[in-house]
Amino acid sequence: MSDPAPFFAEVSDAPPPARVIWLTAQDGTRLRAAFWPAGPKGMVAIFPGRTEVIEKYGRVLRDLGAAGYGAAVIDWRGQGLSDRLAGTPLRGHVEDFAQYQQDVAAFMAALDEFSPDAPRFLLAHSMGGCIALRALCDGLAMRACAFSAPMWGLRLTPVMQRAVAAVTTVLGLGKQDRREIPGAGITFRLWENPFDSNEFTRDRESYAYMQRQVQTHPELRLGAPSLRWLVAALAETRALSLLPAPALPAYCGLGTRESLVASEAIKARMAGWPGGRLDIFDGGLHELLMESAPIREAFLAASTALFDAHCDA
Repeated sequence: MSDPAPFFAEVSDAPPPARVIWLTAQDGTRLRAAFWPAGPKGMVAIFPGRTEVIEKYGRVLRDLGAAGYGAAVIDWRGQGLSDRLAGTPLRGHVEDFAQYQQDVAAFMAALDEFSPDAPRFLLAHSMGGCIALRALCDGLAMRACAFSAPMWGLRLTPVMQRAVAAVTTVLGLGKQDRREIPGAGITFRLWENPFDSNEFTRDRESYAYMQRQVQTHPELRLGAPSLRWLVAALAETRALSLLPAPALPAYCGLGTRESLVASEAIKARMAGWPGGRLDIFDGGLHELLMESAPIREAFLAASTALFDAHCDA
């Protein structure tokens, strides 16, 4: 295992982690990952969304522990305390989504070392759902997987997608595609965006919990993505849409008020996933795990019920 890494327990509400460490991806990128002891039913690998950090899953970790599961969480490259774009650390950027698969490989190698024998499950949110689907299609071994509003498409019209791709191709000639997406504003700055205009949750206390983390620790903040990130995301979701569903049990939750990812892409994917189940949560926004108690609890209960059904497989 690598050297210890920081963990901000005072803003997380998480149970004490067994280990928080630095990992190194194949290309040398430094990543932060945290591990909680395996539960009697197994381990859940959590794949966070864009902008998310390990600390944000503190309450989810408590619930998973109460349900009999340990867990592991990663800060993807470009966010949390993992390495970021030099010179503009608040900008989310990757050249290609294939880079995230290097993060997955480092994360899974560390999990193999930490808990080699525990049954393993996957819980992924938003961009983490995109990263997870690619990894699963490439053979990542899990007993079952659960997705919260997975980013299997973005809410852009085809005309907007082509325009962004064309502009970014030109800008990329001078590395100008590292600029943030046009029109990025306060909605990308969680630490100052008011509750009434947020697209994540209807639960005021959960939103305050998320804001408190990045207000207390500015190093956890992340703003708008780069144009290159957006084009890379569009390319990856387009490529994934052409692949068959992985051969493992899957559950997915989606809110009726989803405004960030493409609901149609999620519905199409789950309709073609043999044995897959999609639940639609009335009134839910993007972050079901941070939503009002009835939605949050129902989503987690369905996820852990799926895991329970396969922990002895």
